[in-house]
Amino acid sequence: MKIKIIALGKIKEKFLKEGIDEFLKRLTPYASVQILELSPIEIKDENLTEKILTEEGAKILSHIKPQDFVITMEINGKQFSSEEFSRKIEQLTNEGYAEIVFVIGSSCGIGKNVSNRADLKMSLSKMTFLHQFARLILTEQIYRAFKIIKGETYHK
Repeated sequence: MKIKIIALGKIKEKFLKEGIDEFLKRLTPYASVQILELSPIEIKDENLTEKILTEEGAKILSHIKPQDFVITMEINGKQFSSEEFSRKIEQLTNEGYAEIVFVIGSSCGIGKNVSNRADLKMSLSKMTFLHQFARLILTEQIYRAFKIIKGETYHK
């Protein structure tokens, strides 16, 4: 299974980088996971937010293939327990998807063009997290999902 996480912005905090790197290392036996960091476009005028999100969306979409299963991280997306999330990952694997692409937008969200491409809109929580934290939480939950799928003990 290939997993790609497309995220706007770079992780600056060392402790977050270390945490993400640790889960990427732990994921190695289960899946090939790539994080693609794209530069967000600075929004200097609030009236241009939607236009800029669409431009960022075009950059994101250029890294998605038609056959990819796309999961966008959105405030109003579906929430899963860890067990439900692992069943979804397993289902996608069984259905023959070669690559799952997760999209984490900028602090202003994601463009409608990306949201419309999503096969699944997902939310990590009703709480709001910094986007950098969302990346750490997502990588940990992907790792946890594979441990659950394999019947291993990490998730308890």
